[in-house]
Amino acid sequence: MLTGPGLCAHRARLYVVPVSGTGSRGGISIGTGTCYQLGAGRSTSGVCRRAGIGCSKSVGAAIWTGAESRTTATGISTKLLSLSGLFAVYKPKGPTSANVLNQLKEKLLAEAGIQKCARKRKKQILKIGHGGTLDSAAAGVLVVGIGKGTKMLSSILAGSKKYMAIGELGKATDTLDATGKVTEEKSYDQITKEDLERVLQKFTGNIMQVPPLYSALKRDGQRLSSLMKKGEAVEAKPARPVVVYSLSLQNFQPPLFTLDVECGGGFYVRSLVSDIGKELSSCANVQELTRTKQGPFTLEEHALHEDKWTIDEIAQSLEHCMSLLAVEPSLKKLKTEHSEESTVNCEDK
Repeated sequence: MLTGPGLCAHRARLYVVPVSGTGSRGGISIGTGTCYQLGAGRSTSGVCRRAGIGCSKSVGAAIWTGAESRTTATGISTKLLSLSGLFAVYKPKGPTSANVLNQLKEKLLAEAGIQKCARKRKKQILKIGHGGTLDSAAAGVLVVGIGKGTKMLSSILAGSKKYMAIGELGKATDTLDATGKVTEEKSYDQITKEDLERVLQKFTGNIMQVPPLYSALKRDGQRLSSLMKKGEAVEAKPARPVVVYSLSLQNFQPPLFTLDVECGGGFYVRSLVSDIGKELSSCANVQELTRTKQGPFTLEEHALHEDKWTIDEIAQSLEHCMSLLAVEPSLKKLKTEHSEESTVNCEDK
């Protein structure tokens, strides 16, 4: 009988370490490089026999037998580690994409009863990643790869995306959105709805675009946005080819206007709005940005909100979402054909 098991992961195995008394070790393959524990309660110290080093572990409030603890650890953790594929979550306005990913990971590990000890993790227990950064000031669909699904993220990154953007005429900022400092103000009273719709046609199809200085693009291994926050001088990246599949004006109430954009990989909506302002002999910035679709994943149908970030919910979502990917190649082919015929297509980021 074990008086509350602790779990210690060393050398690619997760072992049940008895706190007192005797018992056999058992566990599952889970990862390396840190200590993990099952259950919650008062802490005690012990020794991981396998690794031969000290490890702190949590003593559960209830008294479990060794068999029960192994069954619990194996069942829940195996289900978590068996998750593999792509699914979508909702990223709210505020946190970074990395913050959202870390929060998701922590919730899943906590549900499985796997808790991180003080030792710094050297190797990932749960393989997870996202298919393209969404600005912290933006909300919407964030595609997540888990397990072997992380190898599929590159196709999502290069694929099509849809956005709803609210722009503001008459003001330019250093970040090209509402989070930055105003760098310029110009008149916009002369701009009509017809003027804006006419200009949008110039930004549809295959175009050249200069990425914003505040971006995830890197120089010498560091993000341009990080360098600028440190006060370092940053040169603009050269214009690069991008694609806009469709671009339409949904609302116009000066100084605000609302756009629906479908684009391909490497595209920045902030740059688009800024360029539209310049083309209208004024300036503009993004006030709100929502990613409504990424690949086949839509905000309404597929993006899991935080209350749905559970092992069972994600397992169901994976099953549904992977069926969507089976038809995605044909959708991409149709887009390509349409692009060649009417020059109304391109790629985004």
